[in-house]
Amino acid sequence: MDFGIIIADVDSLRHSYTSFALSQVRLPTSIGATDLDQLDPLIGDKRLYEHREAVFHQGDPSRALYIVRSGSLKTSVADPAGGEQVLGFHLPGEIVGIGGLGKDFYLGTAEALESSNIWAIPHARLQPILEKFPILHQQLQQMVSRWADTNLEHLIIMGKTLAQVRLAMFLRSFASRCDRLSRDPLNLTLPMSRRDLASYLGLTLETVSREFSRMQAKDILAVRGKEVRILRADRLVDLCGDGQPLLHRGTSE
Repeated sequence: MDFGIIIADVDSLRHSYTSFALSQVRLPTSIGATDLDQLDPLIGDKRLYEHREAVFHQGDPSRALYIVRSGSLKTSVADPAGGEQVLGFHLPGEIVGIGGLGKDFYLGTAEALESSNIWAIPHARLQPILEKFPILHQQLQQMVSRWADTNLEHLIIMGKTLAQVRLAMFLRSFASRCDRLSRDPLNLTLPMSRRDLASYLGLTLETVSREFSRMQAKDILAVRGKEVRILRADRLVDLCGDGQPLLHRGTSE
């Protein structure tokens, strides 16, 4: 994977959000029922995707952005050997397909990790939405910055040598995202398989399983399948080694 290209793309998107920008957008709570009725016809397809069903494939024509309304998605690219490199996991209120903006095709594949309700916003309708709902402009810069920060955080995680640090940083990030969704940040349900998580972290499946077991043995986590309970947030944060807290609260969204 060419991290330099990713960084360049992230930086470009951060500074050009006004042209095409909807990233990790949660429709503002101040948009009332009447406004939602007006927004409704601007949305393209609204449909339910089942587990492992693709929203779009790598190389498909880039025509829309997709909002996760419920469920979760993963994004990935095919590697030169024919395997899969997982790039990200996307929760409700987040958008996928932003890598296709300004391009003729999608750079990767988006696939449902579970039964997921997905809204499509055709590129041609982005500007009308922004013009009709000026309040979205107040959030877009923050949302694009959050998307960019999430991608940069992945690069930082991949730059860590120790497997336990990569896993700890992922769990901290996932807990923070769950907190933004008003979910319990200490009781996580991971929608992805261990294999997908291993691919995302650049580790083997065996290594990820071993690190979960080690954290459980140290009473940092309690793990039962996809259910992960953070028992000692302080020790999980210590493993990250960068002094950042588990949650970032008290800042404007």
